[in-house]
Amino acid sequence: MKYDHDVQGYWKATLGLLTKIMIIWFLVSFGAGILFADVLNGIKLGGYPLGFWFAHQGSMYIFIALIFWYAKKMGDIDREFDVHED
Repeated sequence: MKYDHDVQGYWKATLGLLTKIMIIWFLVSFGAGILFADVLNGIKLGGYPLGFWFAHQGSMYIFIALIFWYAKKMGDIDREFDVHED
């Protein structure tokens, strides 16, 4: 079976996207929820300290947004390398 696609370029683009997503995931979950919680707690959101909000609510919203962003960007990468579904 012969492929006419740029396999190396495709995986480089895919891994680049995954790296960006994992960095955002780390900064939101570990950074905002734990490391920077004391600093963020000086800011209130809906009456709650922002660090607390990120640890309990905000991170879930960010993670859901990351899922949709990943799906869109992965579709763009698939079309760019002509490996998309019809």
